[in-house]
Amino acid sequence: MSINNQLSSTYSQASSPKKLEKIVGKRKKYRRFNWIFLLSAFLPIVGVGVFNIIVDPYDVFNTPNFLGINHSKPRKDNSDRLFKANDIIRIKPITILIGSSRTKQGLDPNHPALENEQPAYNLSLNGLNIYELRRYIEHAIANQEELDLIILGLDFFMFNTFLENQPSFSENRLEKRHISLADFVNITFSSDALIASKETIVESKKNPPDNIGYGENGFMPYRNPDPEKTQWRFKNSINVYYNFNAKYQLSTPLDELKKIVDLCQQHKIKLISFISPSHVTQWEAIRATGEWSTFEDWKREVVEITPVFDFSGYNSITSEPIYNEMENYTDNSHYTPKVGNLILNRILDYEQEEVPEDFGILINPGNIESHLTKIRQDREVWAKNNPDEVKLVKEIKDKYDEKLAEKADK
Repeated sequence: MSINNQLSSTYSQASSPKKLEKIVGKRKKYRRFNWIFLLSAFLPIVGVGVFNIIVDPYDVFNTPNFLGINHSKPRKDNSDRLFKANDIIRIKPITILIGSSRTKQGLDPNHPALENEQPAYNLSLNGLNIYELRRYIEHAIANQEELDLIILGLDFFMFNTFLENQPSFSENRLEKRHISLADFVNITFSSDALIASKETIVESKKNPPDNIGYGENGFMPYRNPDPEKTQWRFKNSINVYYNFNAKYQLSTPLDELKKIVDLCQQHKIKLISFISPSHVTQWEAIRATGEWSTFEDWKREVVEITPVFDFSGYNSITSEPIYNEMENYTDNSHYTPKVGNLILNRILDYEQEEVPEDFGILINPGNIESHLTKIRQDREVWAKNNPDEVKLVKEIKDKYDEKLAEKADK
């Protein structure tokens, strides 16, 4: 080996450890920097998640409600498709009461007639169609093999072909025994959940403690309605009906209802169905859209599938005059828990003496025609005695039509 090669080899051996030290040092610095960066990004996310779980603005995690911190949850009502799907997984009720917001606000699962059917849960959802209703029943069955009783509130608008699934509906959370990953991420780490948590804290500081436990069994009656705004609520509710159901097409045949009846027979579940008792102005709104005959045809088709208690029509409960201190209604669509108790009394054969004779008629193919005739006759009597309410519904419809015409001209 030449002298130059020996010197080169010696120099290389001497310098290699220094280079290695520098390389190792740089790697340690990079690794330390990466860890600091990851932690600085990760810890705030974890903090947000823990914060949202503790506040629980959608009432999904069953976190305790603390007075002045999270007892009032303004986002809960409109998140019913989310929190109720998870309540079913957690509670596993053997009785469910299900329907639209009318049933949600009116039927109490703790009614005395259901004492031996506990745990009972109000699985009703805002503005649902009959498909969504069927899917939530399947979710309940998937989580409780011993589901024994379903009380089903039916509404004409549920069967409108044009009523699509609500944006908050998700197939991904149904018929599972745990919260879906997508829901967990959204309600734990999203900015929307963080805003909802802040709103919860602000509202909890403002509102009285009677919100603690509100809706824990799915029952969510309208809270503290302002009696001075009764007229406004009625007018607004009629407008809402026109906006969503002035265009109506009955889904025929009523396949989804038939699937529900078949499900109950297959799983040996007792099914009791009823038609909701909205205020008479609701029936006038249906008449104003030209769909009264469709409404009657819907009832005819329902009774071909299952017997049903009909609480609709122009009876002593639904014809309550519109005034500030109403006992039966909060608006023209939603009845109060007082009326809900009468419904449960009737359909569950409990203290029948408290229920007006004309409120809740069990109809079937044998008596449907005479029943429909009776409602038409009752309507003529009511309309003659209440021209102001007839006029109110017509005026709202006229204004609605004018707005549609204005939009069409633009």
